[in-house]
Amino acid sequence: METGRVFRCLAHGLAAVLLATMAAACHGGAATDSAVRAAQEPAAKAQATGLWDLAALRRVPQATWGEKTGLVQQVYYEGEPFQGKPTRVFACYGRPAEGEGPFPAVLLVHGGGGKAFPDWAEHWAKRGYVALAMDLAGHGPAGRLEDGGPDQDDAVKFRDFTDADAKDMWTYHAVAAVIRGHALLASRKEVDPKRVALTGISWGGYLTCIIAGLDDRLQAAVPVYGCGFLHENSCWVPSWFAKMSEAARERWVEAFDPSRYLARVRCPMLFMNGTNDFAYPLDSYQKSYGLVPAPVSLSVTIDLKHGHYWTFGEVDAFIDSRVRGADPLPRLGPMEVAGGVASASLSSRVPVTKAELDYTTDTGPWQKRAWKTVPGEVKGDTVAVRLPTERPLTCYLRVTDERGLCVSTPHRELADGQ
Repeated sequence: METGRVFRCLAHGLAAVLLATMAAACHGGAATDSAVRAAQEPAAKAQATGLWDLAALRRVPQATWGEKTGLVQQVYYEGEPFQGKPTRVFACYGRPAEGEGPFPAVLLVHGGGGKAFPDWAEHWAKRGYVALAMDLAGHGPAGRLEDGGPDQDDAVKFRDFTDADAKDMWTYHAVAAVIRGHALLASRKEVDPKRVALTGISWGGYLTCIIAGLDDRLQAAVPVYGCGFLHENSCWVPSWFAKMSEAARERWVEAFDPSRYLARVRCPMLFMNGTNDFAYPLDSYQKSYGLVPAPVSLSVTIDLKHGHYWTFGEVDAFIDSRVRGADPLPRLGPMEVAGGVASASLSSRVPVTKAELDYTTDTGPWQKRAWKTVPGEVKGDTVAVRLPTERPLTCYLRVTDERGLCVSTPHRELADGQ
């Protein structure tokens, strides 16, 4: 590596760590001290753009429009070459029933076993958005496309690869398809290109974390469930990462783990997950959002179901607040612990109706921990909850506003004497 490039990489890494530290103080406490420390190594290694040629991906792809049903129209657009052959990406394009625009827009990224869901695009079209829900498994409306990209099963995602075939990997194609989809959206006369957001579910949340670090045109990003640090703790450690050679594992992480890209995010993000998610546990989740230098909101719920759900009010409200100027979600400062009480500062345009502490005294795998809730109080711009006496204790504060929308602080693990 040439000397100039070395210094540029070091400077970027140091800047990312500094920004993550600042985020802990300024952005609702979403990056705790432990999360920032854990983030330092991958932040210092953060790649510029990985394998992706962003200039090429931002060019408007060729597209062919298909049949329309209600608010949703089918579209095929140009994808990345796969095994030396051209590909197409199938997507569902939703548009509001009335008005000429320009409308805000949203990119919709499905998870494992998912597809280009027309109902998802319609959900956003009914809310006044242009939406693009693309397929990321090489499928069309009737199954496998002859000119589709790679499928998305785990054996494809985690296979070993070399420099020669790295751009045939699923993650490479999926990220490229979303960024190309953004270019397609932004080119439409009914879309305001300065008001485009991104949200993804499960593996789509994983992709959202990468894309948010690559695509600086985005105004908001919401990964639901998905995160980075998959090689450290996720459901894929025993089944895939533990079986890789050290070199293969390092190669995959450097190219395709979101921890290598989150330090580049410049748009506000909402991270949404459950306490017992089977795939993306809270420790990897916290390390992931702790890397983000932009404003971070967090919504963690006990036993949140994992699946292709797009009726989370928090997601809708967060994106509305960023591209429409609507009332934002409540903001919680870092959780402080003193005198047996957990407290946090609170800021909210919408009245907050409930404060709670979610906690567990269990240790071991996150997926198997039993969580409980104790009520707290809202006093002006502060929320406070008396802590249970058991130790060790893992807990976080959560508030609900009168819309029924919830936000939380990062979790903390308390030992004896805390």
